[in-house]
Amino acid sequence: MKSLRMIAMAAVLSIGALSLVGCGGVSAEELAALEALKKETSKLETDNSGLLKQKQALENEIKEKNKKLEECNKQKQETQANLKKMNK
Repeated sequence: MKSLRMIAMAAVLSIGALSLVGCGGVSAEELAALEALKKETSKLETDNSGLLKQKQALENEIKEKNKKLEECNKQKQETQANLKKMNK
């Protein structure tokens, strides 16, 4: 009884597997769509890389400007301190 049940299960699984294999073909339209998606992905990755480089350049520019701003503020404070000394 148990072996009959196992044989029946094996047969059902085999038939199910064969039916899935028959449905697994890829059409030319699907290949074309996949190729278009690959091209789009490549373009987007290139765009992303360019944008990341641009972002890094802008961040570097901001750092430089912040450094100059700090220097200007330091000079301003020193100048104000010197003016106060002169007014005494």
